[in-house]
Amino acid sequence: MKDSSMTRILILCTGNSCRSQMAEGYVRHFRPDFEVFSAGTSPAPEVHPLAIEVMDEDGVDIRSGEPKLVNVFIDQPFDYVITVCDSAKESCPVFIGDVKEQIHIGFEDPAMATGTEEEVIGVFRKVRDQIKNDFKKFLDSIPKST
Repeated sequence: MKDSSMTRILILCTGNSCRSQMAEGYVRHFRPDFEVFSAGTSPAPEVHPLAIEVMDEDGVDIRSGEPKLVNVFIDQPFDYVITVCDSAKESCPVFIGDVKEQIHIGFEDPAMATGTEEEVIGVFRKVRDQIKNDFKKFLDSIPKST
């Protein structure tokens, strides 16, 4: 049974295979005292292999992640729902459940990267680093429980 006083975070994007999975991994890494989940409006069949690879490079294992449909969380309360889609290029999901605060921290979709293998993985690394930095700043703004 989870402690009901734990901070609960839901991270949303479209496919739930890259950005939201990486963000979930970093929240778990930086704040193990939080309950964190991720989901998408059109979940991919699996977590993108390059997302797993670049997170491994930074010591965060997201292999056990699995893309989920946002609807499975609709009846659960959350302290924060964070969208990570690139609002310039895609429509961000809207969460209509019980949430205290909705936040948007947008990133380009690395799964859409084109070019050589090295160029594509470079985009994944760039987005990973942006997610790490932006989520660290966000998490640092939330007071630690005593």
